[in-house]
Amino acid sequence: MRHGTFTRPSAWIPLAMSFAAFCIVVGDIVFFGAARERDEGTAAHLFQLLIASEIPIMAFVAVKWLRHAWKDALVVLVSQALAIAAAIAPVLYFNL
Repeated sequence: MRHGTFTRPSAWIPLAMSFAAFCIVVGDIVFFGAARERDEGTAAHLFQLLIASEIPIMAFVAVKWLRHAWKDALVVLVSQALAIAAAIAPVLYFNL
């Protein structure tokens, strides 16, 4: 991996978005509990927007980087996928 791969915004912004989504879910669980509600609240909508917004950025990384720096692209895409999985894990675990 070349030095500076994660200094590019297209590499670190999705990671920050996943971290924010994770914090929103955990914060909602801590403050309001893990009970499933009838209507989705603001936290659920923010989570969905953050996760869905990562997909175009990941597609950009795949299109832009895979031809020229495929090893860097794979590292970035795998780390982004793992970050998304970590953000979604509490939702699946608590069946929210």
